[in-house]
Amino acid sequence: MEPVDYQDTFIAAAEDCPVDRGTVPPGETIAARTFRLIAAHPYRHTSGDIIFTVWADRTAIPEAVRPDARRAFYATGRACLRASDLGRRYGWGIHADSAGRLALVGMETEAYAEFLAGRRSGGSGASVRVVKAMRRSRPRGS
Repeated sequence: MEPVDYQDTFIAAAEDCPVDRGTVPPGETIAARTFRLIAAHPYRHTSGDIIFTVWADRTAIPEAVRPDARRAFYATGRACLRASDLGRRYGWGIHADSAGRLALVGMETEAYAEFLAGRRSGGSGASVRVVKAMRRSRPRGS
């Protein structure tokens, strides 16, 4: 696993997120690309997969060299999905299951409320660690 991966964790939307529901990011932004990859295949990819794939696609890294490029990419520190605009700006929570695979959860859903309370969606009673996406701005007085 890459250092950006989470397991049994829910990344909740930032405290200062300007929306109250999951909103599809527009255009070809990093957030839009990240959204499409996770939404198209819930619980298939890890954070490391998503972050690297978005970067590799944007920089046109050929498939043949991606394994070596991925090792080089993660040889230095990288921001995790807590810094993604999906949770900071567009109202998405991100759930990482026990294998670190991701799914998006809109703020307006019952599943989001369950995850935010530290429970896995579906009423299993199992707990999940909750962390917040990074704020978009500094709190006043800081």
